Amino acid sequence: MISSVRGTLLSLAGSVAVIEVGGIGLAVAITPQHALSLRTGSEVTVHTALIVREDDLSLYGFADRDELSVFDLLRGVTGVGPKSAMGVLAAMTPDEIARAVNSENDSAFRKVSGIGPKTAKLIVLSLAGKLVAVAPSPSAAAPQPIVRDSVVQALIGLGWNEKSAQDAADEAISSAAGAQRESVPALLRLALSELGPSAVREGAAR
Repeated sequence: MISSVRGTLLSLAGSVAVIEVGGIGLAVAITPQHALSLRTGSEVTVHTALIVREDDLSLYGFADRDELSVFDLLRGVTGVGPKSAMGVLAAMTPDEIARAVNSENDSAFRKVSGIGPKTAKLIVLSLAGKLVAVAPSPSAAAPQPIVRDSVVQALIGLGWNEKSAQDAADEAISSAAGAQRESVPALLRLALSELGPSAVREGAAR
């Protein structure tokens, strides 16, 4: 089992990161939000799950062990394969998944592409009692500047102007709860939701 990978990020193509380890480039499937937090040429560490099938070996990578643990739990649900599990993690943070399960909110999972009503209910039933959400803290400390800067730079890289990126990052931070405030992927998800598909990008205006 390959439980983690550390090396130089050679390339990013969509949600597939190629990481060089000992002269070998390993293709690792990651979520879009995770991809936005990575930079080609930098050293990265991802926690991984190796999925072995008769005709395929696939590596799935995660920013932290919480995401990896939730991925493994999701794969244990009947009807949820690795790609569907990644789809859930692309749409929801581990805390959001835990809260949805604990509140028996299967509709949260039905919003994920590829997850139908029956599978959504199975996720809630199968994961009940297995996840603990971090309670929001009203006095939570502000995130480190580097976290905010990473979110802003990622948004600028996607085409939004600096002012829009900064506003969206600040809004995401203010609405984030608990560990989300220190998670670049979680804040990016919130910021992109705040900006919406109709936002006017600087690149598109030029």
